[in-house]
Amino acid sequence: MKRAIVLAVATLALSCMGIVATAQTNYTLSAALDTARTSSPVLKARYMNINAAQADVITARLRPNPNLNNQTMQLVSSDHFAPGTRWSSNQNRQVWYQLTKPVQWPNQRKYKIETADKDVTLANNTYEEDVRNLSLNVGSSWINCWVLKKRLALLNESRTNLDTLVKINELRYKDQVISQTDLTRTKVLLSQYDLQLSVFTQDYQNELHTLQLLTGNTTPMEIDTSNEILTFVPSLTLDSLIAQTMDNRSDVILAKNTIDERASNAKYQRSLAVPQPELGVIYNPQNAVPYIGFYGAIDLPFFNRNQGEIKKAQIQQQQAQQELSATQRQAQTEVVTAYNTYQLQQKNIEKYSGILHQSQQILDNVKYAYLRGGTSIIDFLDAQRNWYDTRLLYYDSLQAYYQSYIQLLFATGLINQL
Repeated sequence: MKRAIVLAVATLALSCMGIVATAQTNYTLSAALDTARTSSPVLKARYMNINAAQADVITARLRPNPNLNNQTMQLVSSDHFAPGTRWSSNQNRQVWYQLTKPVQWPNQRKYKIETADKDVTLANNTYEEDVRNLSLNVGSSWINCWVLKKRLALLNESRTNLDTLVKINELRYKDQVISQTDLTRTKVLLSQYDLQLSVFTQDYQNELHTLQLLTGNTTPMEIDTSNEILTFVPSLTLDSLIAQTMDNRSDVILAKNTIDERASNAKYQRSLAVPQPELGVIYNPQNAVPYIGFYGAIDLPFFNRNQGEIKKAQIQQQQAQQELSATQRQAQTEVVTAYNTYQLQQKNIEKYSGILHQSQQILDNVKYAYLRGGTSIIDFLDAQRNWYDTRLLYYDSLQAYYQSYIQLLFATGLINQL
């Protein structure tokens, strides 16, 4: 008896642990975005580009290493050895020690460090642009999940109501109040709902897996449909949004900073046109007689004056200016398009309130009349389909509205503030 009780308690404990282990967390839109920004494996990999750029700054600050050179010349023939000496005597060899160091001109080091610092800024801007693009994908996937969950709830509600009607009609058929055809029609619609339910459930699970991949979440997820989605709505005019976009959108900032980085690189390449000298000292014992000297070397810029890299840097400067112009134009177009689409979808949603109310009222009236024998099953099923289809269209419109909202935040760069 005691053993059975212990087994029962252990089984219950394991079951509870399983329930806790598989517990799902409800995610709002903001929570999903925050999770993606901290847990996305893609963003973690992209963030390392910033660390790599910071390492380049360390490299740019390093000065050239000194160079130690040794040359030893030994007499081979003993006929030429100093009198009374052997092969190992220092009187029979010449040794050359040379310590030199390349001289880096101040401007060369200055512009090299400046370019590396601006590369760090570019890496940060590129990361912010990666965050903006990921936020769009996460936001779109979350909204798809939200709409699919709402459709599932609608379908379950419709199926439950219709299942109740099937049971009522089965009793009415037994009482010979309705024909078998009326009962069959009701069951056929219920079977259609069952088929849609399996499809909607699979679509919802597939989209949840996509969202889980985008956010980098390793635990089961669930969508929170109880809170308001539009927690941050741009209230500015179109012109103000465009102006704000040009100042704050990450790809525009990236294009502007690229111009600064290319300008610094052009200065650095021009500084490399000046030959870099190498200076040092020499200690040269010759047959045990010490000599000391000075060493100096410099390139003669007859052929190579870094012309190719200088020209390349100038072209890259012009390219950066062109890219900024193209990015600004693209950003302005995207903001105008997203803003107009958002306004249109908002108006469409406002029109649906009356349509939903009318379809609900029609269904209630027809259902009341049908249960009292005042109308046929065909009229009721038609009203049921109209009610259900109207709400599906509403959710389609709602999805388009929320997607336009996300697209507007993406186009203006405000999506990173969610």
